[in-house]
Amino acid sequence: MTSRSGGPRRIVVGISGASGAIYGVRLLRLLRQLEVESHLVVSRSAQVTLAQEMHMKLADLQALADVCYPNADIGAAISSGSFRVDGMIVAPCSIKTLSEVATGCTGSLLSRAADVMLKERRPLVLMVRETPLHAGHIRSLAAVTEAGAIVYPPVPAFYAMPETLEQMVDHTLGRVLDLFDIDSGTIRRWSGTSG
Repeated sequence: MTSRSGGPRRIVVGISGASGAIYGVRLLRLLRQLEVESHLVVSRSAQVTLAQEMHMKLADLQALADVCYPNADIGAAISSGSFRVDGMIVAPCSIKTLSEVATGCTGSLLSRAADVMLKERRPLVLMVRETPLHAGHIRSLAAVTEAGAIVYPPVPAFYAMPETLEQMVDHTLGRVLDLFDIDSGTIRRWSGTSG
């Protein structure tokens, strides 16, 4: 799969510490199947969540990506707008990461890479996993949206009649990849009602 510039499609995948590590894991697997080059950065909190929810170690997760960066490596390729990528997906996105991106006060490679997407006007999708939301969260959601990000809470589409957790997750990720004009083949698309 090639990008608009003719090179390989590249997506930065950020995984932060919110519940929902399955979204990041499945996203990396889908990108590999679709031959989209993945560039992975994982927060320290995400490593804890990954172990708790998926019984995976960081090395297991990194084996699913094409390129991996330590979250402390602020000199990594993805920290610069001159490095060509098609965009970034943070799956899942914690409120901490969202808030850093919303304020432009980036303290890690994950939030810096997201900030780069905004300044370069590249797609940034934040799969925010938090509920309920207080006013500060809502202000951060509004601020990051005004800056150009797409806030995409992973809300299941029950019209797709998912039978497994994997189907529910894959449908949501398919919709996210649609935002990058990548057809994952995992969506049961709505065709309207017959009556």
